[in-house]
Amino acid sequence: MTRSLALFAIGLVFGGGAGFVLAAANGVTFDGHDHADPAQHGGHHAEAMAHDHSTAINLPAGPDAPGLEIAVSPDPMAGWNLHVMPKNFRFSPEHASLDDKPGEGHAHVYVNGVKLARLYGNWMHIPDLPKGETTIEVSLNANSHSPLAVDGVPVSASVTVQVD
Repeated sequence: MTRSLALFAIGLVFGGGAGFVLAAANGVTFDGHDHADPAQHGGHHAEAMAHDHSTAINLPAGPDAPGLEIAVSPDPMAGWNLHVMPKNFRFSPEHASLDDKPGEGHAHVYVNGVKLARLYGNWMHIPDLPKGETTIEVSLNANSHSPLAVDGVPVSASVTVQVD
């Protein structure tokens, strides 16, 4: 019986861990909750206090300012493929939640205004989207999770697709 429990525990650790490793290898984290909503933090704001999402890092316009374009296309097998094309910006998963460094960070992906994931790379597969007109938005964020802005305008891009 003890051996069975040990093997079961090993299976849980490695089986569950494999999914997280696969997601991390593709630059995806599943933190699609609203940090501003106390109901989703049990009334405690420890994470929100650790990184303030409301204060944008405002950068000056110019040739070195970050920019963003996105494209969404149906995946030939199933779902949708999101292509994120930043300008003057580098994805830096190794620095997430650490001090800000100019020109690096991560992206947040939203579907119809609801945060879907944090993104650390240029591509993301979205398995399913709601039927009808669906808006996918991506914002660039500093390592501290603060949104980036250029002359007060958030660095983000959105596209609307028709999902049948």
